[in-house]
Amino acid sequence: MSGGVDSAVAALLLKQQDYDVQGVFMQNWAADQNDPYCSLTQDLHDAKAVCATLDIPLTTVNFAKEYWDRVFQYFLDEYSAGRTPNPDVMCNKEIKFRAFLDYALEQGVNYIATGHYVRKDMKNNKYRLLKGLDDNKDQSYFLYTLNQEQLAHSLFPVGELQKSEVRSIAKQAGFSNYAKKDSTGICFIGERRFKTFLNEYLLAKPGDIITTDKKVIGQHEGLMFYTLGQRQGLKIGGRKDAKEEAWYVVAKDMEKNILIVAQGHDHPLLLSNSLNYKQVHWISENQPKLPYSCTAKIRYRLKDQQCTITTRDHVEFEKQQWAVTPGQSVVFYQDNDCVGGGVIC
Repeated sequence: MSGGVDSAVAALLLKQQDYDVQGVFMQNWAADQNDPYCSLTQDLHDAKAVCATLDIPLTTVNFAKEYWDRVFQYFLDEYSAGRTPNPDVMCNKEIKFRAFLDYALEQGVNYIATGHYVRKDMKNNKYRLLKGLDDNKDQSYFLYTLNQEQLAHSLFPVGELQKSEVRSIAKQAGFSNYAKKDSTGICFIGERRFKTFLNEYLLAKPGDIITTDKKVIGQHEGLMFYTLGQRQGLKIGGRKDAKEEAWYVVAKDMEKNILIVAQGHDHPLLLSNSLNYKQVHWISENQPKLPYSCTAKIRYRLKDQQCTITTRDHVEFEKQQWAVTPGQSVVFYQDNDCVGGGVIC
């Protein structure tokens, strides 16, 4: 029970299906209570209100240490190395479907349930992770690391619904959070400025911004603050000796501490027909026979792109992809079936 409407409706639907439902509120970040960007107090209040309406117990568990060790340290290490990690993927992998699942099974329960917009079924004696029916809310991209054991003990009650239906159900049930805004951004950063937050943990090292023909045209504030394809915040616009097209980050030289930029959204250095990936995971736990034709997402909000996995760590795309970003995840699909993925190198 996060305090949000999705987990609230998930609990309601399960209770209507005669499950014995218990609520669990996870505290994953050791925030100062006076932190204006932390919604922990309000979220816990909302979770308690929903559980009171449903007449189910609510337990609070603290996974802040596990979160720091398994998610946040990874986040810092990746940014230090010049990559752009996806902490939501790691949070699901290490906290919700590992620390929380382990805790729940120790309590003797059969399943954990979440408000994720995904579905599951079984085919050929293997669990499958399927996209949620709401195309705008499908969250399978963030859950591609799930394995058969985790899926066996997981339920996704809202995966069959549209977000509008979820809000309507919550309103009819009398939940005070039925219109609550969806959380945005990285959970431990909230609405605060990303650069300010990262500065608290990593030492920024300013350096040169150069063009592809090695002209110094500005200063960056630290390579960790920039990602491939970034346009905003470069502070190098309006140069007299350059055409008027926008500047984009096209590469980072970590050894020399240099940020490399070029003009034009479709600059060749931002386009790629292929990528390499690591930490590959297949939900069926069996690698498909290669070469393997499927679709893939290289970022959450992108449409599926037709591709072929040629080796266990390389994929070729039918069409060029824009700003393939190391540290992000590439996730593979067969129609609505999320089959697995890996971390882009």
